[in-house]
Amino acid sequence: MPRSIFPITVLLPILVLVSCFLTAAHARETVYIKGLGLDGVNRELDVSRYPAIYTGDFDDCLGGESLFNVTKFDVAYYADNLTVLFHLDGTTNIRKENLILHLSIKAYGENRFNMTYDPCKANISTMCPLNASIPITAFAAFPLAPSDVPGIPSVALGLPDLEGLARLQIFANSTKTQIGCFQASMTNGNSFSQPEAVGTLLGVMVFIAVLASFATAIYGLSIPHMRVHYAHSFSVLVIFETFQSIFFTGALSVDWPSVLPAWWSNFAWTAGMFANDQIARSVSSFTGNIANVSQVGGAGSVQLNTGGGLSQQIYGRSAIAASLLLPDRAGGSSSLNSFARRAVYNASSPYDYTWGGQPRTPGMPMPGTWPGFGGTLSLVNVPPAAAFTIGMIWLLVLLAAVACFVVATKFVLDMLVKMKLLKTDGFNYFRAHVWGFTAVALLRTLYIAFFTMMTLTMYQFTLMGPAGPTAVAAIVWLIFFVGLGSIAAYACYFRLRHGEYETSPDTLRFERGNIFGKVPFIATTRQSNIGDEEPSQKPYLFGTMPFIKVKFIDEDPGRATVDLDEGYIKRFGWLSARYRRTRWWYFAFYLCYLFVRACFIGGGARTPLAQVFGLFIFEIFALVAIMKMNPFESNRNTAVAVWMLSISKIVTIGLSIAFLPAFALNRIIATVLGIIIIVVQGFVALAVLVLIVLGFFSTWMSLSRNRENFPEVLDHLRVRYFEHSKACADYLPSKSEQSEKNDGVKEEKVKESQFEVRDVRRAPKIEDEELDRFPDLEPQNISTIGASASANAIGRRSRANSASSRFSVSSLPRTARPHRASWSSKDIPLWDSEMNRGDQQRLGTSRNSSLRLQGYNADSHGTNTPVRRPMTPQQELVEDATMQKPGSSATEVSHESADTTFVPEDKSQKASKVDDVPASAPTGPAATNDKSAVNNEVKSPLENNLS
Repeated sequence: MPRSIFPITVLLPILVLVSCFLTAAHARETVYIKGLGLDGVNRELDVSRYPAIYTGDFDDCLGGESLFNVTKFDVAYYADNLTVLFHLDGTTNIRKENLILHLSIKAYGENRFNMTYDPCKANISTMCPLNASIPITAFAAFPLAPSDVPGIPSVALGLPDLEGLARLQIFANSTKTQIGCFQASMTNGNSFSQPEAVGTLLGVMVFIAVLASFATAIYGLSIPHMRVHYAHSFSVLVIFETFQSIFFTGALSVDWPSVLPAWWSNFAWTAGMFANDQIARSVSSFTGNIANVSQVGGAGSVQLNTGGGLSQQIYGRSAIAASLLLPDRAGGSSSLNSFARRAVYNASSPYDYTWGGQPRTPGMPMPGTWPGFGGTLSLVNVPPAAAFTIGMIWLLVLLAAVACFVVATKFVLDMLVKMKLLKTDGFNYFRAHVWGFTAVALLRTLYIAFFTMMTLTMYQFTLMGPAGPTAVAAIVWLIFFVGLGSIAAYACYFRLRHGEYETSPDTLRFERGNIFGKVPFIATTRQSNIGDEEPSQKPYLFGTMPFIKVKFIDEDPGRATVDLDEGYIKRFGWLSARYRRTRWWYFAFYLCYLFVRACFIGGGARTPLAQVFGLFIFEIFALVAIMKMNPFESNRNTAVAVWMLSISKIVTIGLSIAFLPAFALNRIIATVLGIIIIVVQGFVALAVLVLIVLGFFSTWMSLSRNRENFPEVLDHLRVRYFEHSKACADYLPSKSEQSEKNDGVKEEKVKESQFEVRDVRRAPKIEDEELDRFPDLEPQNISTIGASASANAIGRRSRANSASSRFSVSSLPRTARPHRASWSSKDIPLWDSEMNRGDQQRLGTSRNSSLRLQGYNADSHGTNTPVRRPMTPQQELVEDATMQKPGSSATEVSHESADTTFVPEDKSQKASKVDDVPASAPTGPAATNDKSAVNNEVKSPLENNLS
C-alpha cells in the first residue's frame, strides 16, 4: 500500500467518529440538578431522566364539554427528588377569567395525591387571567413533603401496568363552576404489553406450525395415509382458537384491571386487531369515527352542549373563538386546522422529554379505565367502532396470502424437481391438484376465522353505529353462518345419506369418577356402554336418568369407513380429517359451539350479567360434552383443545365474574385476580408453543416415512410415532362404538362362544398298551423350537395295533403327509416342528401373511390398511381402487413406493380353501370319501383354539 494512502485510510474513520461525538454533544447538553430523596441524600440528577410515574394518553373527562382545546397534558412524579411535574398546552375561547386548578392522582381506585393551586401564585402567566387571544402554556414543578409520599404506594413504582390516572379540573372563580376536566392514564414504564417481542415470537411459532401442518397435508402417495399423518400434526385451528380465546376474553363487559388488557394486547394480531394511525385514519370516514385528532376538549373540536348557553351567560365568547368554531362562509372551509398539535420533541433541549401521551381517539374509553372490549382495544389503538372493519380488512389480506402461498409452493416444488433437487415423488399429487388444495386452504382459513368474524359482526350490531359498517357486518354474518353452516350440514348429509336412524331407550348412570385419576368427580355412563348383565366398574352409584340412544344403520355395511373413503376425504377432509373415525362429525358440533360462544361474547355486550354468567354455565356444559366425545385422533390436540383450553376458559370466566361493575371489587384484589388469569392463560400459551416445536419434529418424521435413511439416535422414536399413529387410527374406545362400524354403521353382531379350551388331556385307552405300528412317523431330527414337544412324544405310550387305528397309506400322493387316526394335543407341537423344518423363510400360507409381506394387514372391517413392517418406518403404499372395496383379494392390489421396494406376494403360499383337502387333514377313507367330514375337521373350534 502506498504511504500516501495509508494515513488517509487510518485517519478518515477517526475523523468521522470525532465529528459524530461532537455533533451529539452539541445537539444535546446534559443538565444536572440537585435532588433530595426520601432517604435524605442529595444527588445530581439529569433533568431528562424518566420519572417514576408518568402519564400517557389523555382525554376530556367532561365528554367534550370543556371550554378548552388541550394538545398536551403531562403529569409526572419523580421519586428521587419528591417532585410532581405538571405541563398543560392548549387554547380556550373564554374572554377573561381567573381560575383555580385541582390536580389529583389515583392509583388502584383510591386518591393518592391531591393539590389545589392558583395559577397566578404558581407564576403561570398564560392562565392568570385566562385570555382567548393568548395560547395556554402552563409548566410547573411542585415539591412534596415527606408526609405526602406515603400516599403513593411504593409497589406502584415497580408493579407492571400501574392502574392509575391523573385528573386536572379547572374551575372559574367568578361562578365556582367547573369549566374544564382532563384525565390521563398513568404508568411506571413496566408492562405486560410487549407486542413487538411477544407478538413477533408468537407469529414466528404460528408460521412454523402452519408450515408443518401444510407439509403433512400435501405430502403422500395414498390419501388415507396422508390423512393419518395430517391428523397427528398439531392443528393450526387449535392454535388460533387458543390465542383468540385468550384475546376475546377481554370482550366481556366488565371492569378489567389494567394488567389484563396489557397482557391480551400480545395476542390481538391473531384476531386481526392491530392497526397503525394510517389504517385507522383511512377507515375513519367509513366507520364514522374521527381518528385524526390533535386536541381534546369542547372549544372547537366538536359542537358544544353548554346546557342553555353557559359560555354566553357567564363567560362569553370572543370573536376569535367564534370564528374558529364556525365554517368560513366565504370559502366554505373550516379553520379547525389552525389549532396547533402537540409540539414535536426537541432533541437539542435538555428540558424536553418523550414520555408524554397523545390525545385519545374519540370513541375510546376514558384513560385510566379499561371497561369491556373498548378497554382491551385501547391498548392496541383500535377504536371500537372500527374493530369489525379492520378485522375484515386483515381477513381479506390473509385469504389472498394463503392463496398465493399455496400456488407459490407448487411452483417452487416444480422448480426443485426440474433441478433434480427433489428426488421423492411424494408431492406429485399436490402438484397435480394444486387448485383443489388452494380451494381447501381458503375454506380452512374461513373455518378458522369463523369465531372471530361472528364475534366482531355481532359486536358491531350492539354498537348501533353508522349504517355502512352495520350493513357490511350483516352480509359477512350471513356468509359465515349460512355458508359454512350449509357446508357442514352437507358434509354430514353426504356421509349419512344412505342409511336410516334407529332410536332405543337407554339409561344414564351417575357414578363416582376421577379427573386426572385423582380428583373426585361425578361421572356419567350410559347403560348401553356397560351392558345389561355387566356390573359397573365405578362405585357409589348416585342415581339414573332415562336417556335415548340413537344409532345410524347404513344400507351398505361393507362401505369403506370415513377414514378410508377417498372421495369423502377429498371433499370434506378439511373439516373431518383430524377427528377420530367415530367422531368424524365433530366439526358440526364445533361450529355450533363457536356460534353460541360468539353470541355471548359479541352479542351480549350490553347485558354484562347475562353475558358473563351465561357464558360461564355454557362453558361448563361444553367441557363435559367435549370430554365425553374426545374427538381428536392426536393426543397433542386432545391435550390442548379438550383439557387445557376448556379448563382455562372456565377458570378465566369464573374469575371474571368478580370484575362485574355491580360487585365494585377493590382494585388491588382485582389486580391480584388478573395476575392469576395471566398465569393460567400463560401456562396454556406456553404449552402450545412447546407442542408446536414437538409438532415440527413429528412432521419431520412423517415426511421421512418413505425413506430408510434417518438418524439412528431418533429412529426408535420414529418407529414409536408411526406405531402410535396406526394404533390411534384403529382405536375404538367404547363398546357402543365397537358395536357400530366406524361412523355408526351397525355391524352384524357375531355371538362369541363363552367356551374356551385351556388344556386338553387324553385319557389312556386299552389299545395304547400295544406297540406303535407307525414308528416311521416319528421325527428323526428334533429342532430347537420343537424340542420339548418331541421329548413329550418320545415318552408317549404306544398306539394300539387295532383295525380301527390302521389305515393304508400306500395310495397317498407323494406330497401328502400321513397322520395318525388317533391323536392328542401333544402331537400339535410335533407337527409344527416338522412343518417349519426346511422352510424357515415361509411366513404363512394365509391371506394375511401374504399381505404382511407387502406391508398390509387385514383389519376387522374387511379393508386393508398400510401397516409398518417390524422395526422399520411405516412406509406408504399406493392403493388401487379395488383396495377400497371390502372383500377384495390381495392379488388384485397394486402397490407402489417412492423410495422402497416391497416383497411381492408369493402365490404359492395362497391359503387353502375349505373345499380343498388340507395338507394336514387325516388320511384314509374317512378323509377321501366324506367331504363333509373334512370340512368339519377344518372348521372345528377345538382345532382353531389349539392352533
